[in-house]
Amino acid sequence: MNITLRQLRVFIAVARQRSFSRAGDAIGLSQPAVSHAIRELESELRLKLIDRTTRDMALTEAGAALAVALARQLEELDATLVEARSQGEQRHGKVRVASSPTLSAHLMPACIEESRRRYPQVTLILRDQVQNLVLAGIRNGEVDFGVIVDPLDADDLYCEPIRHEPFYLVCRDDHPLAAQPCVAWTALEQQRLVMLDYASGSRPLIDRALQQQHVRGDVVQELGHLTTVYRMIEAGIGISVVPEMALPSADNARLASRPLTPPIERTIMLARRRHRSLSPQATAIWSVIGELACGRRDTIGGCRLSG
Repeated sequence: MNITLRQLRVFIAVARQRSFSRAGDAIGLSQPAVSHAIRELESELRLKLIDRTTRDMALTEAGAALAVALARQLEELDATLVEARSQGEQRHGKVRVASSPTLSAHLMPACIEESRRRYPQVTLILRDQVQNLVLAGIRNGEVDFGVIVDPLDADDLYCEPIRHEPFYLVCRDDHPLAAQPCVAWTALEQQRLVMLDYASGSRPLIDRALQQQHVRGDVVQELGHLTTVYRMIEAGIGISVVPEMALPSADNARLASRPLTPPIERTIMLARRRHRSLSPQATAIWSVIGELACGRRDTIGGCRLSG
């Protein structure tokens, strides 16, 4: 049988109102639509449910029995659906989010605080990991979602861009390139480079940018932490390329940062497993992070040119 829930609800309305027109008014349908739904239901059941005359209508014995049984079952169904919707609207529990150290330090504190303000019953648990571990945590379900740098190849993930930011040169303030208001990528040719290693999500993007600009730098150190990179630059070992969010603070008085031209950007993304829905609370936190990342470019991380 091909019986629809709509047909059953129309029948119950007619049974209660004892009138096709009043039933239509009660459920927002025209009288012809009500009559059509009842005829379809009777046809599927091969059973007469309502006796009609030009002036009156009455339930048949079979119709009356069906109306009693259906009314109880539809009430139970409605209660089940209301409960399901209530669960879908709940905003409580734990949400696990992973992000790399730079994103964790500069983007996530504001997101955690805003999430706590909006959804006090939701606990955002942050996993501060290098990007490879962030991607692994998303894929194996250890976290609800991650905040990542464009991984270039992640067809198994659903990724939503939330922020674009350019790359900068960082050098010592007495380096010749520090005298320029902006620096061409080609000026990095044969320069001694102190770079983050490949645990950083930005490193493959920087390598690709150098290749696109036909620049061959001399990578003299590959390091795991920005603090170490900056100490190496201060010591005169080399210069570096970093994203805007990772620029040194004003406390690094000996460092200068200059925009690279032509501008080449990295993309920050929210990422989750493809074809897997987030919980209501995770969906809420996903939206908060996306909103803050898009709307606070000038203030997140306190990024300012130094030197």
